[in-house]
Amino acid sequence: MSTRWRVICAYDGGPFSGWQSQAGGNAIQDVIEARLAAVFKGPVRIHGSGRTDAGVHARAQVFHFDGEWPHGNPRLLAALRCELPPAIQIRSVRRVAPDFHARFSVRAKRYIYHVHLGDADPFSRPYCWPVFRPLDLGAMRAAAGVLLGRHDFRAFTALNGPAREDTVRELTRLDVLRRGRRVRIVAEAPGFLYKMVRSLTGALVAVGEGRLTPAAVGEMLTSGRRTPAVQTAPPQGLFLERVWY
Repeated sequence: MSTRWRVICAYDGGPFSGWQSQAGGNAIQDVIEARLAAVFKGPVRIHGSGRTDAGVHARAQVFHFDGEWPHGNPRLLAALRCELPPAIQIRSVRRVAPDFHARFSVRAKRYIYHVHLGDADPFSRPYCWPVFRPLDLGAMRAAAGVLLGRHDFRAFTALNGPAREDTVRELTRLDVLRRGRRVRIVAEAPGFLYKMVRSLTGALVAVGEGRLTPAAVGEMLTSGRRTPAVQTAPPQGLFLERVWY
């Protein structure tokens, strides 16, 4: 009988076409599954806590797979880490109950979006969104307060056409934090819609720049319609920070 394994990994999403397996084989899932196939001498399918887009990063993505390994956790961890590209790190591996599911067992997730006030240096630029207009953080925090709670976030997703899934989500945390020239937008929820955090970030930045008011953000929630003033924030500033089970 196979053992179910829970794995935490971190990755720089820049070189990849996203988490989910792609025909070209350049997704993070493809790279990890290829390594697992080499270790277990056969195909191994992994199931992630969610799908990050091309260019989005993770400090603690979680996935599970089934496989029989008689040599203990430390040796499996070492085997999985071997020959992976530097942009992917396996952080931990442990046995879990057979009913654990990396996606369906999730209780909450935390994403952090990094905004930089002004031009960022070459070492920070690949991992943030440089914004060149002054930001009114008080207005951004007021708008974040409007967005907190259980709402229909249809206006804050990149789903095209009629919604193919329930667009109601409960946003339990949305903080705007500043340290020096770095602004972090911290979002927590049991689940997020497609590109929801990047859309929320785009709306908060529009408020900070004075192109949108907190009241207008509330109107977007009520109407379900997105204003052209809101752009989807670029992917490189977004990190999947933590997953709770």
